[in-house]
Amino acid sequence: MSTGRPRGAVRDLTGVVAVINLIGLQPRVKTADVRDKIEAALKRSAEIDARRINVTATDGKVILSGNVHSWAERREAERAAWAAPGVNSVDDRLAIVP
Repeated sequence: MSTGRPRGAVRDLTGVVAVINLIGLQPRVKTADVRDKIEAALKRSAEIDARRINVTATDGKVILSGNVHSWAERREAERAAWAAPGVNSVDDRLAIVP
């Protein structure tokens, strides 16, 4: 929901001495669900040999490891990881082995 005020507008109001942002976002999905969704997306993609890719997911961070055949396959795996709900970082450790 937007108040229509530009970012930082509250800080400039008369009488405001400090602004502290304590807003946090919590993922709505479980870690196992994130991993399962990524693995399912990898298996659906004809460009990726999902058996050679390991997916580890913890608290919104996904680590991809293993081997892929090409840069295109590596990019597709990373794209699948980012597309999963609740993911806020992806550590791509995939090695290209033709």
